[in-house]
Amino acid sequence: MLLDTTYLIDLQRELLRRTPGGAFQFLSDHPDLLLRISVVTYGELAEGFTRETRADFRELVRPYEVIPLTDDMAWRFGELSRILRSEGQRLGDNDLWIAATALELGVPLVTRDRAHFERITGLTVLSY
Repeated sequence: MLLDTTYLIDLQRELLRRTPGGAFQFLSDHPDLLLRISVVTYGELAEGFTRETRADFRELVRPYEVIPLTDDMAWRFGELSRILRSEGQRLGDNDLWIAATALELGVPLVTRDRAHFERITGLTVLSY
């Protein structure tokens, strides 16, 4: 599975508050799944940290394999962008990169923004 940035933000908030919620429950319900994040998610999440909190950032992302972008993902990004633009349903570039990554890996995307990503044909979207 590929985790969207919203998932990791929600997980971080639950951990900081010491109040388990949907993100934590999703982890509990799927203990044996390979959970990954796009390098784009890595960058988006890094925005919320500073040099002083970088160790906290690394601890948060440590359990997840970070998936780099490939030529095939870039091609898929271009296809998605063209299709959605022609339908008047454009998504932000970072979300397109994340969706393209999930599609190329052939895995579901886990996100709080289900309706946002469900516009993408062929993408399996899971919420928590």
